[in-house]
Amino acid sequence: MKTIQAVDLKGKRVWVRVDFNVPLDPEGRITDDARIQAALPTLQYALDQGAKLIIASHLGRPKGRPAPEFSLAPVAERLGALLERRVTMAKDCIGPGAASAVDGMAEGEVVLLENLRYHAGEQKNDPAFAEALAALADVYVNDAFAVCHRAHASVAAITRYAPVSAAGFLLQKELDYFARAMTSPRRPLVAVVGGAKVSSKLAALERMLEKVDRIVIGGAMANTFLKQQGIDIGGSMVENDMLDAAGSVMDACRSKGIDLHLPVDVAAADRFDAGAEMRIVPVDAIPSGWMALDIGPETSQRYADALSSAATVVWNGPMGAFEMAPYSRGTVALAQCVAGLDALTIIGGGDTHAAVHLAGVTNEMSYISTGGGAFLTLLEGRPLPAVEALDEADTNGAR
Repeated sequence: MKTIQAVDLKGKRVWVRVDFNVPLDPEGRITDDARIQAALPTLQYALDQGAKLIIASHLGRPKGRPAPEFSLAPVAERLGALLERRVTMAKDCIGPGAASAVDGMAEGEVVLLENLRYHAGEQKNDPAFAEALAALADVYVNDAFAVCHRAHASVAAITRYAPVSAAGFLLQKELDYFARAMTSPRRPLVAVVGGAKVSSKLAALERMLEKVDRIVIGGAMANTFLKQQGIDIGGSMVENDMLDAAGSVMDACRSKGIDLHLPVDVAAADRFDAGAEMRIVPVDAIPSGWMALDIGPETSQRYADALSSAATVVWNGPMGAFEMAPYSRGTVALAQCVAGLDALTIIGGGDTHAAVHLAGVTNEMSYISTGGGAFLTLLEGRPLPAVEALDEADTNGAR
């Protein structure tokens, strides 16, 4: 896979696919610019090399049609402030609306194209739409790891039409850190897996059984494992159709000698509400009709012990309903534990990133991935369509 540093950018129209799918408040103001910040090294490098910089992204789900509430105009303003230069906002990402903004660009100028998902062809990986996008480019750069698990036109089909295709710094970094964690890790390698559903993480869990030394499980998905062991979990969320799968994971851990850690106590409540009555109880003493919404203090301590000797930690998914203050303690405690380790610590998934931010330890982690779905796809051992497209473009050469 060719990287941006291997390409001559001087005087070229460098078309960079980024992920600027940032959160906006009701007034259209950006509430978190982390994704913009993450792309700056690639964008600044291109400018330093004398590129005419064309930037493209999606925002939200406009369903293939223009929608003012999903315009990238607020992003253009914020990006201009970060780059300390004017960013021209194009009226479209293809056709006259894009061409009028791009025509006559000088070196060092920046154009942000309008939302790619204003066109249905983006998510359909439509060749004609991809060719129209590539018509603006002398060099195509993919720096949008978070959408690399999607076969969309701006990350997959476009490589068949761009004269040169390459990976940006963020995409390189994401793949490098994942390789360090899962391909050639320092051991012990501990996987921390949380979130709501076993079904959404089963493929990743099965793949991890080939790699890890220990697995720590939390969140609502732990309930399915507990019920499989015959524990009455009250009214807690559970996937009854995944009980056998949970049993298979536990059996595999036993046969492979992998330490599997499950909750021994929980914060249980009589309803899913911040003002509900809450008790800390053993997992086998959840009151009838009550639900487990967080791991308990004894579980937190046991998980800390399991992590204490780790050399590599990969964490995907919170330990409970951390978005409600009464049920955030377990996730925050785990984040603080991971932050204090002398280990390579890699965080994946939007909820996990939010939890780490809530705990105030963002800067203490080795790396926080920008892509939830893409990160999980890698954990499952499946290829990323956009990365395959870059590899194929590199093999076939310029078109």
